[in-house]
Amino acid sequence: MKNSITLAALSIATTTLSQAAETFLHLPAQGEANGKHVVLLSGDEEYRSEEAMPMLGSILAKQGFECTILFSLDDEGKVAPKQGGNLTNSEALDKADAIVMSIRFRHWDDASMERFEAALNRGTPLVALRTSTHAFNFKPESKWAKYSYNAKPETGWEGGFGRQVLGESWVSHHGKHGTEGTRSLVEKANAEHPVLNGVGEIFGTSDVYGAAPLAPSTVLLRGQVTETLEADSAPVAAKNDPMQPIAWTREFKNAGDKPNRVLTTTMGAATDLLDEDLRRLVINGVYWGLELPVPAKAEVSIPASWKPTKFAFNGFKEGLKPSDFLVK
Repeated sequence: MKNSITLAALSIATTTLSQAAETFLHLPAQGEANGKHVVLLSGDEEYRSEEAMPMLGSILAKQGFECTILFSLDDEGKVAPKQGGNLTNSEALDKADAIVMSIRFRHWDDASMERFEAALNRGTPLVALRTSTHAFNFKPESKWAKYSYNAKPETGWEGGFGRQVLGESWVSHHGKHGTEGTRSLVEKANAEHPVLNGVGEIFGTSDVYGAAPLAPSTVLLRGQVTETLEADSAPVAAKNDPMQPIAWTREFKNAGDKPNRVLTTTMGAATDLLDEDLRRLVINGVYWGLELPVPAKAEVSIPASWKPTKFAFNGFKEGLKPSDFLVK
């Protein structure tokens, strides 16, 4: 079994947190800055994106990206993933060169949605994890109803943001949730895609989602359903013919002049990201989305001290502020 965490320390000593920034995290680019700003959006009730996004931001900062991580907070300024209407410092989206997102059933205020839509319409690349396929849930009378995961055809975006932009909305748990794991298999026809540079077999304890990405989409990985949550467990024959797509790329033609490059993966629980090959897939997606050369094997090590919480509804750590999630 692979050892997916290295002991190499990840210094973020240059991180600055002003009093105003206590509602979000800002990680300055380290080493040779590449001039690109990545905004990472957390906010889901189950899969601990509030732990995963700061970790991914710390990797990207080490590679020269400026990173801002946004959260859902309660009235006391504590991280509260169930607060679906809250997004801190959405102004950061105005300067986002790329967005990494792991959100579920959000219903942000108008100002935040306007900034998100503006970023979409200027062609900002997206890397979307797990429940981002069902990122938004607005009331039918909302001006943002077309973004909802269950948007009706009359909104012009059947299946909402997930289906129309990312390629898929919520479909189903194809594997048994919490019992059957996911092992990746490369789609042979697309094995040379740069997003797969240096990416080996991935194993995660979140289950395979049902998915049929909207054409045109390029499937990179399919998910083999495993009998247990152990990395060496056998496949479940009845659920693997056909195997569901678990990672794909596509381009979305927005209302602007430049299309969005999109990488979507239905993996992405914080515990899944203990697997270095999944981390590498995500980091590669940022490079590819920004049309930067994708490293042959991106450095994605994290400190052994990063120990993500097992996914569960209401399983988040209460009473913590954003700075408590810094990866040290």
